[in-house]
Amino acid sequence: MSAVTLTVHRSTQEIGGNCIELAAQGHRLILDVGRPLDAPSDATGLIPATLDLTAPDTSVLISHPHQDHYGLLEETPATWPVYSGAATERLIRLTAAIFGKRVERTFTHWTPGEATSIGPFRVVPWLTDHSAFDAHMLQIEVAGRRILYSGDFRRHGRKATLVQRMMNQPPEGIDVLLMEGTNLGTNKPSRTEAALEVEFIELFRTTPGRVFVAWSAQNVDRTVTLYRAALQTGRTLVVDLYTAEVMRALSDFGRLPQPDWSRIKVVVTSSLARMYRRRGDDAFVDQMVGNGISARKLAQDCAKWVIMVRPSLARDYGRAGVTPTPEDAWSYSQWSGYLKAADGQALQAWFDDGGARACHIHTSGHASPADLRAFASAVSPKALVPIHGVAWDDDQEGFPPIVRVRDGEPLAL
Repeated sequence: MSAVTLTVHRSTQEIGGNCIELAAQGHRLILDVGRPLDAPSDATGLIPATLDLTAPDTSVLISHPHQDHYGLLEETPATWPVYSGAATERLIRLTAAIFGKRVERTFTHWTPGEATSIGPFRVVPWLTDHSAFDAHMLQIEVAGRRILYSGDFRRHGRKATLVQRMMNQPPEGIDVLLMEGTNLGTNKPSRTEAALEVEFIELFRTTPGRVFVAWSAQNVDRTVTLYRAALQTGRTLVVDLYTAEVMRALSDFGRLPQPDWSRIKVVVTSSLARMYRRRGDDAFVDQMVGNGISARKLAQDCAKWVIMVRPSLARDYGRAGVTPTPEDAWSYSQWSGYLKAADGQALQAWFDDGGARACHIHTSGHASPADLRAFASAVSPKALVPIHGVAWDDDQEGFPPIVRVRDGEPLAL
């Protein structure tokens, strides 16, 4: 049997920054090339030192479009082919454009559930449930070995049935499960999106004024949840230009809320509009204005709005005369840790100063500790290699046999 080597270049001791290598028969697969979550925005040279950038016959597989999984792609050789889902490529390019950059790579798209041959490797991508759209697990077969890379996943989002289906009929004979453990050792909320929808409906019904909600534009599940809750309470969901662009970009991949639907308005703020026009997207801005609303109008008919907010939008709203009042409520629908940063503290102060009621409604984008154990048990691998977590050394009970490796340490399979 030919030798297969697994090297986790980064993510054995931290959350995010995934960079994992499988090598066999002179070929290599790099599973994600993520930017570390704690890296400064202007930092460069972040490719792990143990990843050989000179090796030929290397391909990169991107599991999903979060920067801690693809953010260093442009630092890899342009000769390395890149594979991903079609929607993942679209979101990566859209995100780069927001920062005034271009992705100078050609992507090959896979089809979920269908095998793709890359050198000696046979790769089957499985669409999964995660807060990122188009997230995949990757089943890889080479030289008589079977590896399952979980990527990031959960079991309580709007696509939870995908994970349950894999648990009901897991791939047979998995030698190694490379599994994330983001929430291991924590009690982060893992309520379903359906449960969040009920909570938002209650919040919308009991708030006499506006409801401001902070959420990620690329958390499509949350956009759907908020839109459904707005429909059921007679409110209108107000999103920014970037969220409108995300939803339009994904319109080919499912029935998702669109900027021209009823009960959706696009707030066209001057700063975002200038950014889009500077990069030559005048037509997009003009199109969004057709179903748009100015920030100033959000001070009127307050009981009808559910308004997207983040620090930069709050500044735009303030300049337009829109400030929170005791009649309003606000919900931080993201990881609460972001509120501890300077921008998060400024946003909280903006609402506190206005006397708005806080009602934070959120659920994690990652599997709970119980679901991690249930998934690993269902797959029943010969060995589990932990990644993307900080509690693996302290919380191993209930998992299949664990093989602990360190960043950059090769493991013969």
